[in-house]
Amino acid sequence: MAASVELELQPLSLELLPTDPLLLILSFLDYRDLMSCCYVSRRLNQLSSHDPLWRRHCKKYWLLSESEKSRRNKNWKAIFIDIYADLGRYIQYYATLKKAWDDLKKYLLQRCPRMINSLKESVREEDLDAAEAQIGCKLPDDYRCSFRIHNGQKLVVPGLMGSMALSNHYRSEDLLDIDTAAGGFQQRQGLKQCLPLTFCIHTGLSQYMALESMEGRNNYEIFYQCPDQMARNPSAIDMFITGSSYLEWFVSYVNNVVTGGYPIIRDQIFRIEMSKDALPEKACQLDSRYWRITNAKGDVEEVQGPGVVGEFPIISPGRVYEYTSCTTFATTSGYMEGYYTFHCLYYKDKFFNVAIPRFHMVCPTFKVSTARMETNHNECAMDEDEDSTDTDEYEDRRRILDIPAPSGRCPRQT
Repeated sequence: MAASVELELQPLSLELLPTDPLLLILSFLDYRDLMSCCYVSRRLNQLSSHDPLWRRHCKKYWLLSESEKSRRNKNWKAIFIDIYADLGRYIQYYATLKKAWDDLKKYLLQRCPRMINSLKESVREEDLDAAEAQIGCKLPDDYRCSFRIHNGQKLVVPGLMGSMALSNHYRSEDLLDIDTAAGGFQQRQGLKQCLPLTFCIHTGLSQYMALESMEGRNNYEIFYQCPDQMARNPSAIDMFITGSSYLEWFVSYVNNVVTGGYPIIRDQIFRIEMSKDALPEKACQLDSRYWRITNAKGDVEEVQGPGVVGEFPIISPGRVYEYTSCTTFATTSGYMEGYYTFHCLYYKDKFFNVAIPRFHMVCPTFKVSTARMETNHNECAMDEDEDSTDTDEYEDRRRILDIPAPSGRCPRQT
């Protein structure tokens, strides 16, 4: 009786659990905790090295497939440790960026296989360290991680980060390799401590990443520069923000590409084409257009009129007609849809509509440079000094022109 009581009072230990329940418990542990279990006891060391446990971590963090495992000819734990020794500092970013690169390459293989050949192989840690030494700034880990997968691309057309042609305007952005990016690192006023990520060979424009918080930019913010040619201060460079970090910028871009939001190769915005195989009697002429324009508030504007940009193009088999047009929005986003109305040339009384599918337009976040704000503030102070409000002449002029009394704040600054 006493012996059974002592047995009941004996504390429960993991060591006493059967193997299967213990393996189930270990399967919920992260790789750090699983590695720590190796140092607890001989039994936990043996069980925590159970290969299926590490298979899950290899797939989760390194996106390794069964075929890759067979090629390496090692067990899952050994493979995890080998990759961790090389890429461990990027473990929180690697799977997300690797999936984005894989999705993008899969899309390119179907839509633009020649662009695959422009991608460069990964760089070594030493190359990234050398780039940091060259520019004198630390590169963010998500940026470094991406370049451990692919070192950007060659300077080719079309560019990986978007390409389009609008009549006489061409744009094609390449993702710069680490050496080219480091060579274009900026130290001048308005772009201090900014690293170029992309480059358009047609326009010379780039998207930049801020490596330090200064001149109104947040650390690692990505933006298009928007210099004001009329500004007195050359450092007054406004910005269109395209990403808060490299990870967010690249992954969101890839997601938009593979879902059809941002086609990598985009021809003319408005392009009308008839198949070369169409019968001659299918020839027609555009009569009118109709647009339904909706902004972010739901306000709708309808535009209807003859022709397009003052023209009434004739569309015949194999002929392409393209034109560039624009519209304005009171909000930062909106969408358009509509139709073209044509009449047949061979059957004058036959009219038909060609639908224009809905497409969306979004303006990136706009940020005014601190240099411009300071300049405007100083100009405002000078104007207040020059235009004193202490004279009767000023009061008469203000009353006649219906100028509101000064509030002490510069309206341009507001």
